[in-house]
Amino acid sequence: MSINVSLLKQICEIAGAPGFEKRVRDFVIEQVTPLVDEVKVDNLGNVIAIKKGKRNPDGKRVMVAAHMDEIGFIVTHIDDKGFVRFHTLGGFDPKTLTAQRVIVHGKTDLIGVMGSKPIHVMTTEERAVLPKTTDFFIDLGMPKEEVEKYITIGDPITRDRELIEMGDCVNCKSIDNRVAVFILIETLKQLNNPAYDVYATFTVQEEVGLRGANVAAHGINPDFGIALDTTIAFDVPGAQPHEKVTELGKGTAIKIMDAMTICDYRMVEFMKQMATKGKISWQLEILTAGGTDTAGVQRMGKQGAIAGAISIPTRHLHQVIEMAHKQDIADSIALLKACLEQVDGYDWKH
Repeated sequence: MSINVSLLKQICEIAGAPGFEKRVRDFVIEQVTPLVDEVKVDNLGNVIAIKKGKRNPDGKRVMVAAHMDEIGFIVTHIDDKGFVRFHTLGGFDPKTLTAQRVIVHGKTDLIGVMGSKPIHVMTTEERAVLPKTTDFFIDLGMPKEEVEKYITIGDPITRDRELIEMGDCVNCKSIDNRVAVFILIETLKQLNNPAYDVYATFTVQEEVGLRGANVAAHGINPDFGIALDTTIAFDVPGAQPHEKVTELGKGTAIKIMDAMTICDYRMVEFMKQMATKGKISWQLEILTAGGTDTAGVQRMGKQGAIAGAISIPTRHLHQVIEMAHKQDIADSIALLKACLEQVDGYDWKH
């Protein structure tokens, strides 16, 4: 169950809202350059790290996608008192914004807090209504003239939360999807004998519409595709058995479908066989709402790709308290490595 928590902590805590991934991209490039044969960055900002296959006379390509971006915000207005209004970048449950710290990334990084109308002065009717993102503002503790020395319209905002270990789990903001970035880097470290050329792709702007994966897949034109992303672990009090999707500590998850992709049945079966053969704990995932880079990887190449996904069970998704089990993370690394090393040994025609 040992994983490099120190590296995972670094990756999770780096800022990288959709469209503003430079900091995490620079870190990824630094990490992967010694591990691969070639590193490219496309015009959209995707990092494509290529590791050549050992048994690849036909030049087949496997694209593995892990998105670098995290849900965040963008500055839309600074009022006369210095309070900042924002628009979301990615999906948020508004009630999770209450009492959170954020970082506004302008000329310098400034800590702010999410503020809203105090409950003490709300009417009975207002108390009964669920909050909206537009009910919130960011308080930087500065007057307008001071704020505008550092912050301007269009600056990105990320959430402030450190990674900690809790029992057998890790907990942080942006486990979605920095845990997948971590898994892909750790797999590249162990991957000495890939069957086909591996295009380890660290994508941008997934949280706002799979934009990076679409562009990268079009350029790579993969024969096979594997996406890496988190999925819901609704294994908490009040959850019915059919609602769980996945559970923490029960192994890596092999995606069957999500709202944007039906995974290729051959890839699903291949992953099952690799996990069973490698004695890797696994569970199946059907996510009826939400999509992942799997869709872009599967559909945006010139002839499409035989594609599937390895999903990491995660509690409390799209909050600052996202939680994943260390053994599930280790199992995901093991399954990805096995798939990349043995993809040439499966009968893909059946």
